[in-house]
Amino acid sequence: MTRESEMLGMLEANGIAWSLHEHEAVFTVEESARLHAEIAGAHTKNLFLKDAGGQFWVVTAPHDVSIDLKALPAAIGSKKVSFGKAEAMEELLGVVPGSVTPLAAFNDTAQAVTFVVDHRLADADTVNVHPLRNTATLGLSGADLQAFLRLTGHEPVVTELPARV
Repeated sequence: MTRESEMLGMLEANGIAWSLHEHEAVFTVEESARLHAEIAGAHTKNLFLKDAGGQFWVVTAPHDVSIDLKALPAAIGSKKVSFGKAEAMEELLGVVPGSVTPLAAFNDTAQAVTFVVDHRLADADTVNVHPLRNTATLGLSGADLQAFLRLTGHEPVVTELPARV
């Protein structure tokens, strides 16, 4: 059984509704734009970050928001942030670049990563994220995404993410 199938089983076992759409690999928000018309709901971008204190973060934002990384620490309660290294992402979250997702909380059994969800997504009827791989999109409600994070032992930080102007 794969980690993805175990994660999907966890969603089902906890009454979390989801839909899965298979597609070609997408590595960037730009590449995924063609899927937006085919897959209803809010589409996301996910950033794997590390702050100056050594804390790791996954920040999930609407796909069309450009996040102000200088203002982000004040919004999420961290120190200065930079992009985390691919090796740390794979070690902590079990995913590779291009597949970052809040669902990777399932693999973070050490509770080493803090997950941040933009408030617009937290309230969305459908939020689309990768299911641990970038060859599919999984849709679930914002409320269920938060419930999933809590089930994995991660209390989500829900906030208004600062946009770059």
